[in-house]
Amino acid sequence: MKDATNILKRYENNPILHVKNYPGIAQLYNPSVVKYGDEYIMLVSVVEHAATQGYGRDVGQTRIARSKDGVNFTLSDKNFIYAPKDLYGMELYHHFIDNRITKIDDTYYIITPVMVKGFQSPVGMLGKTKDFESYEPIDIITAPKNRGASLFPEKINGKYYKLDRPGGGYDLCDIWISASEDLVHWGEFKPVLNPGYRFWNVSKIGPTPPIKTSKGWLDIIHGVFTPSGGRTYYLGAILLDLEQPWRVIGKTNSYILAPVEEYEKHGNCDNTVFACGAIADNQKDEIVVYYGACDNYICMAKGKLSELIDACIEQI
Repeated sequence: MKDATNILKRYENNPILHVKNYPGIAQLYNPSVVKYGDEYIMLVSVVEHAATQGYGRDVGQTRIARSKDGVNFTLSDKNFIYAPKDLYGMELYHHFIDNRITKIDDTYYIITPVMVKGFQSPVGMLGKTKDFESYEPIDIITAPKNRGASLFPEKINGKYYKLDRPGGGYDLCDIWISASEDLVHWGEFKPVLNPGYRFWNVSKIGPTPPIKTSKGWLDIIHGVFTPSGGRTYYLGAILLDLEQPWRVIGKTNSYILAPVEEYEKHGNCDNTVFACGAIADNQKDEIVVYYGACDNYICMAKGKLSELIDACIEQI
Protein backbone atom coordinates (compact mmCIF):
# COMPACT_ATOMS: atom_id res chain seq x y z
CA MET A 1 0.00 0.00 0.00
CA LYS A 2 1.52 3.30 -1.12
CA ASP A 3 1.85 6.23 1.25
CA ALA A 4 -0.49 8.92 -0.11
CA THR A 5 1.74 11.64 1.32
CA ASN A 6 4.41 10.63 -1.21
CA ILE A 7 2.31 10.51 -4.39
CA LEU A 8 2.92 14.12 -5.37
CA LYS A 9 6.51 15.11 -6.09
CA ARG A 10 7.42 18.77 -5.89
CA TYR A 11 9.06 20.43 -8.87
CA GLU A 12 12.74 20.60 -8.03
CA ASN A 13 13.00 24.29 -8.91
CA ASN A 14 9.98 25.46 -6.89
CA PRO A 15 8.72 28.10 -6.58
CA ILE A 16 7.89 28.81 -10.22
CA LEU A 17 6.62 32.32 -9.37
CA HIS A 18 8.10 34.38 -6.53
CA VAL A 19 6.58 37.59 -5.18
CA LYS A 20 10.00 39.25 -4.97
CA ASN A 21 10.20 39.25 -8.80
CA TYR A 22 7.16 41.52 -9.13
CA PRO A 23 7.77 45.00 -7.69
CA GLY A 24 4.65 46.55 -6.20
CA ILE A 25 2.98 43.21 -5.48
CA ALA A 26 2.60 42.32 -1.80
CA GLN A 27 0.95 38.90 -2.20
CA LEU A 28 0.87 36.34 -5.01
CA TYR A 29 -1.06 33.14 -4.46
CA ASN A 30 -3.72 30.48 -5.13
CA PRO A 31 -3.53 29.76 -8.89
CA SER A 32 -6.05 28.08 -11.15
CA VAL A 33 -4.49 26.53 -14.25
CA VAL A 34 -5.95 25.08 -17.47
CA LYS A 35 -4.64 24.05 -20.86
CA TYR A 36 -5.72 26.39 -23.65
CA GLY A 37 -4.49 25.19 -27.04
CA ASP A 38 -0.73 24.89 -26.74
CA GLU A 39 -0.60 27.22 -23.74
CA TYR A 40 -0.95 26.85 -20.01
CA ILE A 41 -3.15 29.61 -18.63
CA MET A 42 -2.89 30.47 -14.95
CA LEU A 43 -5.24 32.79 -13.08
CA VAL A 44 -3.16 34.21 -10.24
CA SER A 45 -4.49 36.00 -7.17
CA VAL A 46 -2.44 39.14 -6.47
CA VAL A 47 -2.55 41.98 -3.94
CA GLU A 48 -0.62 45.18 -4.57
CA HIS A 49 1.01 47.12 -1.76
CA ALA A 50 -1.18 50.12 -2.56
CA ALA A 51 -4.43 48.23 -3.18
CA THR A 52 -6.78 49.33 -0.41
CA GLN A 53 -9.32 51.41 -2.36
CA GLY A 54 -10.90 52.77 0.81
CA TYR A 55 -12.02 49.41 2.17
CA GLY A 56 -9.65 49.35 5.11
CA ARG A 57 -8.16 46.07 3.91
CA ASP A 58 -6.16 44.74 1.03
CA VAL A 59 -8.03 44.32 -2.25
CA GLY A 60 -7.04 41.34 -4.37
CA GLN A 61 -7.18 41.06 -8.13
CA THR A 62 -6.76 38.30 -10.71
CA ARG A 63 -4.06 38.40 -13.36
CA ILE A 64 -3.23 35.95 -16.13
CA ALA A 65 0.10 34.16 -16.42
CA ARG A 66 0.94 32.27 -19.62
CA SER A 67 3.37 29.48 -20.35
CA LYS A 68 4.30 27.14 -23.20
CA ASP A 69 5.90 24.48 -21.01
CA GLY A 70 3.84 24.67 -17.82
CA VAL A 71 6.86 25.85 -15.83
CA ASN A 72 8.03 29.22 -17.11
CA PHE A 73 5.13 31.65 -16.77
CA THR A 74 4.88 35.31 -17.78
CA LEU A 75 2.58 37.28 -15.50
CA SER A 76 0.44 40.08 -16.96
CA ASP A 77 0.23 43.44 -15.21
CA LYS A 78 -3.46 43.83 -16.14
CA ASN A 79 -6.43 42.76 -14.01
CA PHE A 80 -8.68 40.21 -15.71
CA ILE A 81 -11.77 39.65 -13.53
CA TYR A 82 -14.31 42.44 -13.00
CA ALA A 83 -17.96 42.90 -12.04
CA PRO A 84 -20.49 45.49 -13.20
CA LYS A 85 -20.79 48.18 -10.53
CA ASP A 86 -24.55 48.33 -10.93
CA LEU A 87 -25.26 44.60 -10.68
CA TYR A 88 -28.42 44.42 -8.52
CA GLY A 89 -27.65 47.93 -7.27
CA MET A 90 -24.68 46.76 -5.17
CA GLU A 91 -22.03 49.40 -4.67
CA LEU A 92 -18.97 47.45 -5.75
CA TYR A 93 -17.48 43.99 -5.74
CA HIS A 94 -13.88 43.64 -4.73
CA HIS A 95 -11.26 41.08 -3.77
CA PHE A 96 -11.35 38.95 -6.94
CA ILE A 97 -9.24 35.96 -5.83
CA ASP A 98 -9.18 32.14 -5.57
CA ASN A 99 -10.78 31.49 -8.98
CA ARG A 100 -11.93 28.03 -10.10
CA ILE A 101 -11.84 27.42 -13.88
CA THR A 102 -13.91 24.72 -15.62
CA LYS A 103 -14.01 24.10 -19.36
CA ILE A 104 -17.46 23.10 -20.63
CA ASP A 105 -17.59 22.53 -24.41
CA ASP A 106 -15.68 25.48 -25.93
CA THR A 107 -16.14 27.89 -23.02
CA TYR A 108 -14.07 28.40 -19.89
CA TYR A 109 -16.31 29.20 -16.93
CA ILE A 110 -14.78 30.89 -13.91
CA ILE A 111 -16.27 31.08 -10.43
CA THR A 112 -14.72 33.84 -8.37
CA PRO A 113 -15.53 34.33 -4.68
CA VAL A 114 -16.02 38.08 -4.33
CA MET A 115 -16.64 40.42 -1.41
CA VAL A 116 -19.52 42.90 -1.31
CA LYS A 117 -19.01 46.03 0.76
CA GLY A 118 -21.40 46.21 3.68
CA PHE A 119 -22.91 42.75 3.18
CA GLN A 120 -22.26 39.16 4.17
CA SER A 121 -19.52 37.81 1.89
CA PRO A 122 -18.09 36.18 -0.08
CA VAL A 123 -20.45 35.11 -2.83
CA GLY A 124 -19.62 33.12 -5.96
CA MET A 125 -19.63 35.14 -9.18
CA LEU A 126 -19.82 33.19 -12.44
CA GLY A 127 -18.07 34.57 -15.52
CA LYS A 128 -16.78 33.16 -18.77
CA THR A 129 -14.19 33.50 -21.50
CA LYS A 130 -13.36 31.68 -24.71
CA ASP A 131 -9.96 33.22 -25.38
CA PHE A 132 -8.54 34.53 -22.08
CA GLU A 133 -8.39 37.94 -23.73
CA SER A 134 -11.93 39.07 -22.89
CA TYR A 135 -14.01 38.24 -19.82
CA GLU A 136 -17.79 38.36 -19.38
CA PRO A 137 -19.36 38.37 -15.90
CA ILE A 138 -22.65 36.44 -15.85
CA ASP A 139 -24.28 36.44 -12.42
CA ILE A 140 -23.95 35.70 -8.73
CA ILE A 141 -24.70 31.98 -8.39
CA THR A 142 -24.33 31.35 -4.65
CA ALA A 143 -25.82 32.77 -1.50
CA PRO A 144 -23.39 34.19 1.08
CA LYS A 145 -21.19 32.96 2.57
CA ASN A 146 -19.70 30.69 -0.09
CA ARG A 147 -16.03 30.45 -1.02
CA GLY A 148 -14.64 27.97 -3.50
CA ALA A 149 -17.68 26.93 -5.55
CA SER A 150 -16.49 24.68 -8.39
CA LEU A 151 -18.26 23.49 -11.54
CA PHE A 152 -18.21 19.96 -12.92
CA PRO A 153 -16.93 19.90 -16.54
CA GLU A 154 -20.02 18.29 -18.08
CA LYS A 155 -23.68 17.63 -17.42
CA ILE A 156 -24.61 14.61 -15.33
CA ASN A 157 -27.97 13.08 -16.19
CA GLY A 158 -28.96 16.26 -18.01
CA LYS A 159 -27.99 18.75 -15.30
CA TYR A 160 -25.02 20.91 -14.43
CA TYR A 161 -23.53 20.40 -10.98
CA LYS A 162 -21.24 22.42 -8.76
CA LEU A 163 -19.54 21.80 -5.46
CA ASP A 164 -20.16 24.53 -2.89
CA ARG A 165 -18.19 25.54 0.19
CA PRO A 166 -20.61 27.37 2.50
CA GLY A 167 -18.96 29.59 5.08
CA GLY A 168 -16.17 32.11 5.20
CA GLY A 169 -13.66 33.61 7.57
CA TYR A 170 -13.44 31.52 10.72
CA ASP A 171 -16.67 29.56 10.13
CA LEU A 172 -16.59 25.78 10.28
CA CYS A 173 -16.74 24.98 6.55
CA ASP A 174 -17.86 21.87 4.68
CA ILE A 175 -18.66 20.77 1.10
CA TRP A 176 -22.14 20.70 -0.47
CA ILE A 177 -23.41 20.06 -3.99
CA SER A 178 -26.11 21.75 -6.07
CA ALA A 179 -27.66 21.30 -9.52
CA SER A 180 -28.82 23.59 -12.33
CA GLU A 181 -30.29 23.47 -15.82
CA ASP A 182 -28.78 26.78 -16.99
CA LEU A 183 -25.71 27.46 -14.77
CA VAL A 184 -27.47 30.43 -13.16
CA HIS A 185 -30.44 29.05 -11.17
CA TRP A 186 -29.34 26.45 -8.62
CA GLY A 187 -31.16 24.03 -6.32
CA GLU A 188 -31.22 20.40 -5.11
CA PHE A 189 -28.66 21.24 -2.41
CA LYS A 190 -27.13 18.22 -0.70
CA PRO A 191 -24.30 17.84 1.82
CA VAL A 192 -21.22 15.99 0.57
CA LEU A 193 -18.47 16.01 3.20
CA ASN A 194 -17.85 17.41 6.68
CA PRO A 195 -14.54 18.75 7.91
CA GLY A 196 -12.85 16.79 10.65
CA TYR A 197 -12.70 13.27 9.25
CA ARG A 198 -8.94 13.52 9.89
CA PHE A 199 -6.78 15.95 11.85
CA TRP A 200 -5.57 17.91 8.81
CA ASN A 201 -9.09 19.08 7.92
CA VAL A 202 -10.63 19.44 11.36
CA SER A 203 -11.40 23.18 10.95
CA LYS A 204 -12.26 23.56 7.26
CA ILE A 205 -12.53 21.64 4.03
CA GLY A 206 -13.06 22.93 0.49
CA PRO A 207 -13.29 21.74 -3.15
CA THR A 208 -11.81 22.43 -6.57
CA PRO A 209 -13.27 21.64 -10.04
CA PRO A 210 -13.74 17.85 -10.26
CA ILE A 211 -11.77 15.74 -12.74
CA LYS A 212 -13.55 12.89 -14.54
CA THR A 213 -11.87 9.48 -14.33
CA SER A 214 -13.11 5.97 -15.10
CA LYS A 215 -13.51 5.28 -11.36
CA GLY A 216 -15.21 8.50 -10.30
CA TRP A 217 -14.92 12.27 -10.07
CA LEU A 218 -11.54 13.05 -8.52
CA ASP A 219 -11.45 16.26 -6.52
CA ILE A 220 -8.44 17.94 -4.94
CA ILE A 221 -9.51 19.45 -1.63
CA HIS A 222 -7.90 21.66 0.97
CA GLY A 223 -8.13 21.14 4.68
CA VAL A 224 -7.29 23.38 7.62
CA PHE A 225 -5.94 22.38 11.03
CA THR A 226 -5.90 25.05 13.72
CA PRO A 227 -3.75 24.00 16.67
CA SER A 228 -2.61 26.45 19.35
CA GLY A 229 0.31 27.52 17.16
CA GLY A 230 -1.89 28.82 14.31
CA ARG A 231 -3.59 27.60 11.14
CA THR A 232 -2.04 25.09 8.74
CA TYR A 233 -3.41 24.42 5.23
CA TYR A 234 -3.07 20.97 3.64
CA LEU A 235 -4.19 19.30 0.40
CA GLY A 236 -6.04 16.01 0.11
CA ALA A 237 -8.27 14.23 -2.41
CA ILE A 238 -11.74 12.69 -2.59
CA LEU A 239 -13.56 10.54 -5.17
CA LEU A 240 -17.23 11.09 -6.04
CA ASP A 241 -19.64 8.73 -7.79
CA LEU A 242 -19.92 9.40 -11.53
CA GLU A 243 -23.74 9.25 -11.65
CA GLN A 244 -24.55 10.45 -8.12
CA PRO A 245 -21.79 12.99 -7.48
CA TRP A 246 -23.01 13.81 -3.96
CA ARG A 247 -21.85 10.33 -2.91
CA VAL A 248 -18.30 10.14 -1.62
CA ILE A 249 -16.91 6.76 -2.69
CA GLY A 250 -13.34 7.35 -1.58
CA LYS A 251 -11.04 9.82 0.13
CA THR A 252 -7.47 10.00 1.29
CA ASN A 253 -7.20 9.62 5.03
CA SER A 254 -3.81 11.31 4.91
CA TYR A 255 -3.05 14.62 3.30
CA ILE A 256 -1.31 14.50 -0.09
CA LEU A 257 0.63 17.73 0.39
CA ALA A 258 1.64 19.54 3.58
CA PRO A 259 3.69 22.71 4.16
CA VAL A 260 7.09 21.24 4.89
CA GLU A 261 9.45 23.16 2.60
CA GLU A 262 10.77 26.54 3.71
CA TYR A 263 8.78 28.37 1.00
CA GLU A 264 5.62 26.61 2.26
CA LYS A 265 6.19 27.44 5.92
CA HIS A 266 7.08 31.13 5.95
CA GLY A 267 5.62 34.12 4.11
CA ASN A 268 2.57 36.37 4.20
CA CYS A 269 0.43 33.44 5.41
CA ASP A 270 2.63 30.86 7.13
CA ASN A 271 2.18 27.09 6.80
CA THR A 272 0.00 27.17 3.71
CA VAL A 273 -0.33 25.06 0.57
CA PHE A 274 -3.51 25.87 -1.36
CA ALA A 275 -4.76 24.71 -4.77
CA CYS A 276 -7.71 25.88 -6.88
CA GLY A 277 -7.60 22.95 -9.29
CA ALA A 278 -5.38 20.44 -11.09
CA ILE A 279 -4.58 19.28 -14.62
CA ALA A 280 -4.94 15.57 -15.33
CA ASP A 281 -3.69 13.59 -18.32
CA ASN A 282 -5.17 10.09 -18.52
CA GLN A 283 -2.83 9.01 -21.34
CA LYS A 284 0.27 10.01 -19.39
CA ASP A 285 -1.28 8.80 -16.11
CA GLU A 286 -0.30 12.15 -14.62
CA ILE A 287 -1.82 14.80 -12.41
CA VAL A 288 -0.24 18.23 -12.04
CA VAL A 289 -1.18 20.40 -9.08
CA TYR A 290 -0.28 24.07 -9.11
CA TYR A 291 -0.57 25.57 -5.66
CA GLY A 292 0.01 28.74 -3.72
CA ALA A 293 2.46 28.71 -0.83
CA CYS A 294 2.24 31.21 2.04
CA ASP A 295 0.63 33.86 -0.22
CA ASN A 296 4.15 34.54 -1.56
CA TYR A 297 4.81 31.84 -4.14
CA ILE A 298 3.29 29.68 -6.87
CA CYS A 299 4.56 26.11 -6.91
CA MET A 300 3.96 22.84 -8.74
CA ALA A 301 3.83 19.15 -7.86
CA LYS A 302 3.22 16.08 -10.03
CA GLY A 303 2.17 12.52 -9.45
CA LYS A 304 0.54 9.46 -11.00
CA LEU A 305 -3.17 9.94 -11.51
CA SER A 306 -3.90 6.25 -10.97
CA GLU A 307 -2.04 6.21 -7.66
CA LEU A 308 -4.05 9.15 -6.35
CA ILE A 309 -7.33 7.53 -7.39
CA ASP A 310 -6.31 4.26 -5.74
CA ALA A 311 -5.30 6.15 -2.61
CA CYS A 312 -8.85 7.55 -2.39
CA ILE A 313 -10.42 4.12 -2.86
CA GLU A 314 -8.09 2.40 -0.43
CA GLN A 315 -8.31 5.35 1.99
CA ILE A 316 -4.57 5.54 2.43
